Amino acid sequence: MAANKIDVRFWGVRGGIPTANEATHRFGGNTPCVEVRCGKKLIIFDAGTGLCPLGRALDHSKRIKADIFFSGSRFDHLCGLPFFHPGYNAKNAFKVWAGHLGPQGGIHGELTSLMTSPLFPIPLSFIAGIKDYGDFTAGETLKPHHGITLHTAPLRHPFGATGYRLTYKKRALCYVSNTAHVPNQPDQAVIELIRDADLVIYDSYYFDEEYPSDGDIGHSTWQEGARLCAAAGAKRLVAFQHHPAHDDASLKRAQGALDAALPGSVIAYEGLTIGL
Repeated sequence: MAANKIDVRFWGVRGGIPTANEATHRFGGNTPCVEVRCGKKLIIFDAGTGLCPLGRALDHSKRIKADIFFSGSRFDHLCGLPFFHPGYNAKNAFKVWAGHLGPQGGIHGELTSLMTSPLFPIPLSFIAGIKDYGDFTAGETLKPHHGITLHTAPLRHPFGATGYRLTYKKRALCYVSNTAHVPNQPDQAVIELIRDADLVIYDSYYFDEEYPSDGDIGHSTWQEGARLCAAAGAKRLVAFQHHPAHDDASLKRAQGALDAALPGSVIAYEGLTIGL
């Protein structure tokens, strides 16, 4: 890993529920989890079931330190945390961040509810590697480490969600998961967040042709992501958080259309790595 670049790896790219079968083998069935390396610093976006293979791949011979940023607290974004083995090692140090909860409470309370019997028999306190919680309000600017800045923005979701723009060494990566759109009304907040970004990871749960008419469902389409990137001057799009019903064949067709709409862009698949 070069000290002056951002390296990205996708461990979970599916939305809704884990969807692993013969029809989803190519693109993958784990729910959202993206590993970002800024030099030696580890940033993790969301803790879906993709967090489990990420945890196994980390170097356990030394202390693991990382920041985990949640885009929202739907189950598909949280459910990998109870099975994240490095989290149970008290020698490790993780800080958990969330900006979508506001007066409803903090991320500690959300995770406590997740890991409470009978839903889950092991309490959050057993994940001794979590050393800190960083609640904030979407719209704030965060500086978790020297040289790393995250601009945040509230996203269009009925239960709240946060979009992130991570900058490091003059490169910009945007993570925009769990956002809806209104057809023919580009979301100006998202455009400003992703303006001139090197890479935009965008919620593509639906295709345009199946997008619900009311638009109040907290998800978007790869086509809208491409339109927003074009409007914002963003360089590349990664369409992410696929619907459970979108099999390999439909996503392969979408890849061809996306490449024509925004060359160099890609439909996310597990194991995809990108260097910025």
